Amino acid sequence: MDISNRTVFIAGATSGIGLELARRFAAAGSTVIAGGRRAELLGKIAAEGFATVEIDVTDQASVDRARDAVLDGHPGLDTVMTMAGVMLTEDLRDPAHFGAAEQTVATNLVGTIRVIDAFTPHLIARGAGTVITVTSGIGFLPFPVMPTYAASKAGVHAYSEALRAQLDGTGVEVAELVPPAVATLPEHARRNPRALPLDGFATEVMDLLQADPTPREILVRGVLMHRWAERDGTYDDLVAQRSQALSMLPGRQ
Repeated sequence: MDISNRTVFIAGATSGIGLELARRFAAAGSTVIAGGRRAELLGKIAAEGFATVEIDVTDQASVDRARDAVLDGHPGLDTVMTMAGVMLTEDLRDPAHFGAAEQTVATNLVGTIRVIDAFTPHLIARGAGTVITVTSGIGFLPFPVMPTYAASKAGVHAYSEALRAQLDGTGVEVAELVPPAVATLPEHARRNPRALPLDGFATEVMDLLQADPTPREILVRGVLMHRWAERDGTYDDLVAQRSQALSMLPGRQ
């Protein structure tokens, strides 16, 4: 895809990967509308020159208002990225985990569907455009400490595949961004030395997005071991390794 002349709405662009990709699209020459829940962060992003819109992907009315605001101000919108998400640890031995599970599904899976549904009629009417969903390497190689996060991202992957099939022939393409662990803050790198630096990750993502045709899955080198673990016969060993992190849960020491 041409990243130099797009009009891009990113739901979940107030921090981390979403904010960095917003900056990269803008630097390439695209117009970016940054969406997020927190007004104070949106204000800081607006000070950088971005258009902003408040959106809570767990609230249908909020999504509808955001869609109307985005399309009123940017009727040429051609790219929608569903970045909003939460990562919560859960101990499945404790029934109290269910609140975290509900929040995770409501944000990561149902929230993604809400945003896509809000903008799909517009993109189809244009006869061209791109939906970029965001999953995770954990959706293909579970991290047992975050079980519902893994399930939600696996669900977004399956939904992306179905969406692509249903939009075939409309001119609207569907790309799935699959991040591995990315150090969006310095403390992330200290806790997980294997996490990719945000700058290098974003550079690789933007390079891959520029391919023509746009890849169905945006896979940086650091996520390949997750994506292809079953194919490569490493799945069971890697899940066992990752299961060692269960000792970090309260009451598991």
